[in-house]
Amino acid sequence: MKIVLGSDHGGFSAKEFVKKFLQQAGHEVTDFGCYSTEAVDYPDVALLIGEAVSKKEFDKGVLLDGFGGAVALAANKIPGVRAVGAYNSVSARFAAAHDDANILCLGGKTHGEAALGEILQVFFSTTFEGGRHERRLAKIVDIERKYCRP
Repeated sequence: MKIVLGSDHGGFSAKEFVKKFLQQAGHEVTDFGCYSTEAVDYPDVALLIGEAVSKKEFDKGVLLDGFGGAVALAANKIPGVRAVGAYNSVSARFAAAHDDANILCLGGKTHGEAALGEILQVFFSTTFEGGRHERRLAKIVDIERKYCRP
């Protein structure tokens, strides 16, 4: 799978772990930054990852900040993005199976490496179930069409 990865400074250290974890799992990973703990604005990184996923340049994305919520807020402003924060393996499974999430958002200050690894493994090994969830995702697309300018 082609995965694009990005973080702000609060998620930098965890991003470095996530990058290695995904590469060791056999994924092709592209890192869009940031590249140090020097402060950066999370909307800038979320925009880069969100646009790349929305344009289908990558299969999925991973965004990290201090707790995983701020990057989700920013990325979800981009039509076609379904960025979901996952806090454990259950939320990771639902994000993939029910929401067909295309960007996984994680907290660099809220999870250790063991938890991050478990969340990543579950998210990237779970397939979208379709069925009743397709109807709900279609409603999200309708909201995007109504409120997002092309």
